[in-house]
Amino acid sequence: VRGAQDMIAAGADIIDIGGESTRPGADFVDAVEEARRTTPVIAALRAAGAGTPLSIDTRKARVARSAFEAGAVLFNDVTALSYDVDSLATAAELGASVCIMHAGGDPKTMQDKPEYDNVLLDVYDYLAGRIQACEAAGIRRAKIMIDVGIGFGKTQTHNLELLRGIALFHGLGCPILLGASRKRFIGTIGNAPDAANRVAGSIAVGLNALNQGVQMLRVHDIAETKQAIALNAALTKQG
Repeated sequence: VRGAQDMIAAGADIIDIGGESTRPGADFVDAVEEARRTTPVIAALRAAGAGTPLSIDTRKARVARSAFEAGAVLFNDVTALSYDVDSLATAAELGASVCIMHAGGDPKTMQDKPEYDNVLLDVYDYLAGRIQACEAAGIRRAKIMIDVGIGFGKTQTHNLELLRGIALFHGLGCPILLGASRKRFIGTIGNAPDAANRVAGSIAVGLNALNQGVQMLRVHDIAETKQAIALNAALTKQG
């Protein structure tokens, strides 16, 4: 809870809370344990008077439902509501805002040998299909945000192609969230093996995306990123 409160104090516009790692090679966490890790945090933040919107980062409908009962407002699913057969219906029933992400496979194996015919078009078509599935389930398009899934079943080349061409995804008609902060490719290109030393590279990637119209950044280093965004906006007359 203290960590989330520190993020709010640093200027975060939304806090994303998760109980299962989805980084490459991560192990599965069952729904009961995942909810045990996340629901009390959301409930405690609400009880403490936190007015910042809270997001539940999960691929399981049961965990999302528990989080919403405690006060979450966004269902952030790295499988685009496809892993759990109940997720689409649950999100619709809850009236949830959702973030649907493209992931090239399961976290345990997704980095083994990712391949695409054209990564930009393949990811675009996948997200278009998931948007249609959401709408068919009763989730309004105005409630849907998309995430291209940097680092999720993608090589460094794939990541760079997606980042260079991310403006393409405005064609889907949904806000774009980018989660590239401290990812491995930033360390590789920027010579920063330790993830904590990837702040500057993460900000560079984020600003490039913002200048292509991306609406939201999922970051670790909030105050530093906010400062960079303020200067970028002043220099490009966005603010």
